[in-house]
Amino acid sequence: MSKYTTPRFSLALLHPKYWGVLCIFAFSYLCSLLPYAVQIRLGKLLGRTALRFMKRRTNTIRRNLELCFPEMPAAEREQLIKQNIENTGLALFETGMAWFWSDARVAKHTKIVGMEHVKKLKAEGRGALLIAVHSLNLELGGRTFGLLAQGMAVYRPNNNPCFDYFQLKGRSRGGHSLIHRKNIALMLDSLKNGEFMWYAPDHDYGRRRSTFAPLFAVEKACTTTGTSLLVDNSNCAIVPMTFVRDNDSGQYTLTIKEPLIDKFPIGDEHAGACFINKIVEESIMDAPSQYMWLHRRFKNRPEGETSLY
Repeated sequence: MSKYTTPRFSLALLHPKYWGVLCIFAFSYLCSLLPYAVQIRLGKLLGRTALRFMKRRTNTIRRNLELCFPEMPAAEREQLIKQNIENTGLALFETGMAWFWSDARVAKHTKIVGMEHVKKLKAEGRGALLIAVHSLNLELGGRTFGLLAQGMAVYRPNNNPCFDYFQLKGRSRGGHSLIHRKNIALMLDSLKNGEFMWYAPDHDYGRRRSTFAPLFAVEKACTTTGTSLLVDNSNCAIVPMTFVRDNDSGQYTLTIKEPLIDKFPIGDEHAGACFINKIVEESIMDAPSQYMWLHRRFKNRPEGETSLY
């Protein structure tokens, strides 16, 4: 039996200690029934309200932007922070959309560009790493991709078993399969068998299996070498992918970019991290206000260097 077990429903999840989580998901479901325009307004209002209480998170966003874009004018940076906080509130509603909307409703508000790349790779039987970044609407992006093509996604189980169950149920909508982030053997087998796998290597996941590579103006960003491990051992394609909301129309666009075949530096983890960080930079700049800047991206530093926060 695999040590990476899939969470299943049991009556134990109805225990009073989980009622808070159950209320959150019930509220999210009810909010998902509201008209889209109402959800947008409520989400941004929630973000603006939370700004008053999220001082630490706001400082993290500001610091990340200072580090990445030191030449950005202060007024422009503060405007970007405001927009990012609004989008953080909206992300809670977009997660509900991803997990509870019908396929028809998702399709109404989204479109996909570049599906011809997916079809070509599938016809060739070649597996692919779909390189995504942690945009605030990532959950809805995954659901959108599932409308036309099934894939697999790497995920980190939640420590709360009740939350973990509903998280997996929501992310599995549309036929997706989820792979535990430590189940490397299954990832490699899937890629070798021509599967498509969502992979987001843009966060600081710690020193284990990592190197320090440039990211924007930060010369040494702790970057996972997991991409090299997967590509080196499966010969899969690298496919950059973004999911962006148009602020005027409210329409979401999933863009599947041209596959980078045989361009990834094999056998060189540091060069691989540099290669991936360039993709990450380009993806973030497609919609910088919709990126998860509240993550402490540069928390781990090379030995002997002081914290950037």
